[in-house]
Amino acid sequence: MIDEFLDHVLAGGTTEVEEAIRKAAAAEITPRFRQLAAHEVVEKNGPHDLVTVADQAAEAHLTASLTALLPGSVVVGEEAVHADPMVYDAIQGDAPVWIVDPVDGTRQFVHGESGFCTLVALARRGELLASWTYAPVLDEMAVAVRGRGATLNGAPIRSARSGAPTDGADLQVATSHPDYTTDDQKRALLGLDVEGVRPRPCGSAGLEYLAVARGDLDATAFSWEYAWDHAAGLLLVTEAGGAHTTIAGEPFRITGGNALPFTAARDQATAERIRTLLRGR
Repeated sequence: MIDEFLDHVLAGGTTEVEEAIRKAAAAEITPRFRQLAAHEVVEKNGPHDLVTVADQAAEAHLTASLTALLPGSVVVGEEAVHADPMVYDAIQGDAPVWIVDPVDGTRQFVHGESGFCTLVALARRGELLASWTYAPVLDEMAVAVRGRGATLNGAPIRSARSGAPTDGADLQVATSHPDYTTDDQKRALLGLDVEGVRPRPCGSAGLEYLAVARGDLDATAFSWEYAWDHAAGLLLVTEAGGAHTTIAGEPFRITGGNALPFTAARDQATAERIRTLLRGR
């Protein structure tokens, strides 16, 4: 059953997963958009790290529906890991794992802004197989399947639609919020403050990855490695023709232990340029 389902997904049969994600959002997220009461929003690790009843309910909904689609699979979700950090270890196990961020961009969601999304990735033994990025208010569903490309609302997308950035144009780079960086990482990110590069704080990580994948953003530079924030977007960018690399020049690993910061970019040349700037040389 497991191998048959994985073969089905890798052959482009993603409709069942898309439907599960849409149903979870329709049931648990969009009805609460701009309707949250004060007691339904809680700080986890600071004012920029929030959780709402929508996050918790949507993750529970997806955990039930996704494991029903693929018996024998497990879910690594942001809220489940917050409750029990040992859940994260499943990413390195043999069972297929759904990596879930029920509301990526919770701060935007809480503030009534449309820039949030639901992120789901399917992986096995640390290898990404497929991913889904769904922005319910924007009505955008991006899907990537290993070796089969990336689509947005069913249409193929490419990260370098017009080749390299326009001559003379600044590189647009979305970066980690300073609250989530160590002193060493802050110094590395300061390497982007040079002529020809225009860094800005990121919003929803998932939507920043989508912007790279569709050619609207040149690169990201992130300093944290929780898989639920990055797994879906990294596969999306890769399948759209982009590239990613850690500061050490290695591909980002969803199993962890990465040299940080790392970048995902519209093409390999841009990824290398960002990496060089982050290294300070």
